Amino acid sequence: MPLGVTYTQYLVLSALWERDGLTITAIADRLGLEPSTITPAVKQLESAGFVTRQRSTSDERQVRVHTTTRGSDLHSRTACLTDALLHRSRFTVPEMIDLNRKVQSLRDGMIKP
Repeated sequence: MPLGVTYTQYLVLSALWERDGLTITAIADRLGLEPSTITPAVKQLESAGFVTRQRSTSDERQVRVHTTTRGSDLHSRTACLTDALLHRSRFTVPEMIDLNRKVQSLRDGMIKP
């Protein structure tokens, strides 16, 4: 099932589905990527009508990203991805959560001096 987004764009949307209205920096931190990687993906998502960007009135450097109705509607179409991942990996949900925590811990350990 084609979703009409790239993998990076899907990751951005996933972060926003967890918590809408994140800043570019917060999305980058959540995904363990650089803001310079996230910004083009967000701009493309905005052009496609999946998100909107709003510059903060109190700090112009801050840009908050919000899903649109189209972006929110895409979320329901991605439920099968989780099912497919669990089925193919043969992991249970708790095992997948544990693996995710371990990968995040590894990532954090690799970037700390």
